[in-house]
Amino acid sequence: MNYTRRNAIKTIVAFGALAPTHLHSQTKKLSPNSKLNIASVGVGGKGWDDMRAVSDHGKRHNIVAICDIDQRNGGEQPPNLSGGQSRRALGAGAARKMFPKAGVYEDFRLMLERKDIDAITVTTADHMHATIAITAMELGKHVYVQKPLTQTIHESRVMRQVAAKTGVVTQMGNQGHSTVNYRCAVDVMRSGIVGKIREVHAWTSSPSWKQGIARPDGSDPIPKGVNWDLWIGVAEPRPYLKHTYHNFNWRGWQEFGTGALGDMGCHIIDPAVWSLELGSPSSVVAEVTGVSKETYPKASTVHYRFPATAHTAGKLNLYWHDGGNRVPKEYAGIVGRNRNGSLFIGEKGNVVLAHGSGIPRLYPSEEFLDYSRTTLKGLYAKYAAEKLDHYRVWTDAILNGKQANSHFDYAAPLNETVMVGTIAQRLPGRMLKWSAPVLSFDDAEASTMVRRRYRKGWEIDALKG
Repeated sequence: MNYTRRNAIKTIVAFGALAPTHLHSQTKKLSPNSKLNIASVGVGGKGWDDMRAVSDHGKRHNIVAICDIDQRNGGEQPPNLSGGQSRRALGAGAARKMFPKAGVYEDFRLMLERKDIDAITVTTADHMHATIAITAMELGKHVYVQKPLTQTIHESRVMRQVAAKTGVVTQMGNQGHSTVNYRCAVDVMRSGIVGKIREVHAWTSSPSWKQGIARPDGSDPIPKGVNWDLWIGVAEPRPYLKHTYHNFNWRGWQEFGTGALGDMGCHIIDPAVWSLELGSPSSVVAEVTGVSKETYPKASTVHYRFPATAHTAGKLNLYWHDGGNRVPKEYAGIVGRNRNGSLFIGEKGNVVLAHGSGIPRLYPSEEFLDYSRTTLKGLYAKYAAEKLDHYRVWTDAILNGKQANSHFDYAAPLNETVMVGTIAQRLPGRMLKWSAPVLSFDDAEASTMVRRRYRKGWEIDALKG
């Protein structure tokens, strides 16, 4: 179906008119043996991975619709993409070839008019996550949304509320939440083997895209097959510039992305929030280099302060490091060369957790040798045998009438915590006190960043106010 402005506006109005009492009735009842009809919004880059994984390459579930503003066979690959990222930047052309029976769309609003769609994946630039996912949930469709869940704190709060009202099955795409490594870490931290936790450091080698830069002048011709107005979506219009926003490099821009912290924080801060049962942070302050009005900083260290929990030795200090910033020198030897990971400093010892794979490592290693060889080895074997898959957790939950493991009641507060830090990065050096119940900082400028503006014609009722 071709995009028309008139049809799109009609669709928005129709979606906004739906009442919550009508929503539960739209969620189809499915048997555990059903094949889901899934639509994928954003099918290049990580979207390519999500679309294939959630359907098990089409063997387990149906991909009935493909939606992307870039309909080219391969799209354009920015020169800063790494090998793995470059290989998967395949786009709609490859998706059409893999799923030839799927309907093809540019505009998610028109796609969601289809009543045969049970669920959708959302793998777009961050600024579009909330609008797409809320629209789908209000139509009774289950949603899998890539991390970060949303671009703003307010959007996270609304996403959680809409998910609760509609009763759909939700999952954030922080795939590490289902890994053996992270699941073992939760047991280790809660066992008390290293005592209560005093401090946490989390880090990433990102960004691999540009941050701390000014907006370039000029424009480039919009490539044939790219609907630039739809890519801009809820944001204010700006000229197309090759390799600057679409694809991949939008991550560094405040209007479209959430920087290195937003991109990786829902992965790497997850084990700390999960295992220590952290609530909302009480304060945050950021030290940065490479400041810019429109992009996130080149490098930062963000200091969060959390209220005490049963697993912490009083109030907890959590430090986020990106752009080459690393943990304090006295811990450099035990964290090694891990590009992404976290360090838990306990009363009796320390735990190093690499992101993505491996097993938690306890230090001093000789003091925890017996635990590592017996208890921890047993935990690893138990979780490895379960072969938990983050995508299948979601699809199985839909079929079984349950919730997934990174559902929005968990994922939205985690995402809010991450976005508190991205606001601090934009206001470096300011100690910001955060009040989660009222979605407000003690700093007026910071409080304006809790929400975003939406382009006229792109507003939805749920995000107003």
